Amino acid sequence: MQSYVSIVSGFIIALGISLYVVPVVVRIVLTLRFLDHPNERSAAKKPVPTLGGIAIFLSFIFGATIALYQHEFPELIYIFTAILLTFFVGLKDDILQLPPWKKILAELIASGLIIFMAKIRISNLHGFLGIGEIGLIPSAILTAFVIIVFINSFNLMDGIDGLAAAMSMFFSTVFGVWFLISGHIDYAILSFTLLGSITGFFYFNVFGKKNKIFMGDTGSLMLGTMLSVIVIQFNEFNIDQSQPFAIAASPVISFAILFYPLADMVRVFMIRVILKKSPFYPDKNHLHHRFLTLGFSHKNATYTILFTNILFIIPIFALQHIGIFRLLLLTLFFGGLLFIIPAMIIQEKNLIKDTDPQQHIILFNFRSAKFGFIKSNYVNSPALHQNQISKFQKILQKLNLW
Repeated sequence: MQSYVSIVSGFIIALGISLYVVPVVVRIVLTLRFLDHPNERSAAKKPVPTLGGIAIFLSFIFGATIALYQHEFPELIYIFTAILLTFFVGLKDDILQLPPWKKILAELIASGLIIFMAKIRISNLHGFLGIGEIGLIPSAILTAFVIIVFINSFNLMDGIDGLAAAMSMFFSTVFGVWFLISGHIDYAILSFTLLGSITGFFYFNVFGKKNKIFMGDTGSLMLGTMLSVIVIQFNEFNIDQSQPFAIAASPVISFAILFYPLADMVRVFMIRVILKKSPFYPDKNHLHHRFLTLGFSHKNATYTILFTNILFIIPIFALQHIGIFRLLLLTLFFGGLLFIIPAMIIQEKNLIKDTDPQQHIILFNFRSAKFGFIKSNYVNSPALHQNQISKFQKILQKLNLW
């Protein structure tokens, strides 16, 4: 009973603080003029206050601290320290625009705190490619890579109203329920406290009018850090398959749950690299931008992505016992289709606008059996863009794909 009281109290406290703090942050941000202004890469239509991550951070820290009172949780201080670091880096980036390498450096330091101080790391590959337990050095490298990928995928996901918050709420709920039923109460408390802090923000982010706010990097970097810890521990707790409610092929299950932000990041980075731009160059090539191009509102795009992700993981979860490698192939195949379909519809309807040079599509054309590259501004585009397209076509010709 005490465990349920702690979980409920953590959620309620975090929710209450978040609902109270967001309007305060909005007033301060409006006074200081820290606004997200519309530009050629933004999905926003008018200036909106940012720094909503402050409310998420404060409500989560306070709620978790109170809910975990009298719980022995030695790694918590180091988890909080890592979150604090990424929170302040996100805060500075929202205000002053940090270069990508400084954010990566901070993420590496946060990863080090989690790996070596909190002693939270990926120690076992669960039989993937016949590999079980791995040594400290490869474990540390892999864990740091996973944490950095998670943080940046959540950062990139924050592009339309409610998406990053709704997906984070979903992730927190799924992992929180498993932690609860499997007896890992401390992490159940953290998960549901995080859920409460995000829920308060979500209300103002999606339904707010007077107090509408974006989370900014202040929130997305912190959420990515915390959820990376939750996912790593989910996989570590599932190494022993004799434990109650153990999940087979847990790395693939967690990958399927988080498929949208991870796969979208890979897809967008691929487009940017092909265009010879930095992987961190901002544009409008994310899946949520595809839905906006198709005429979806921010809310409808968010709900569509969320419920598609939920429907996607149900069969993956049901097939967890077919083997980790087979399950991974199924996840990649069916998950990939979810990304190709919106792009195919946009291609068929010719919805990419010449006036929007930030949108590009890379997909496989099933009817002609060719790998296609569609870029806005094809017609009347500058010579530089035409040159980039020609180079890309030559590469595909060498590979016999054009």
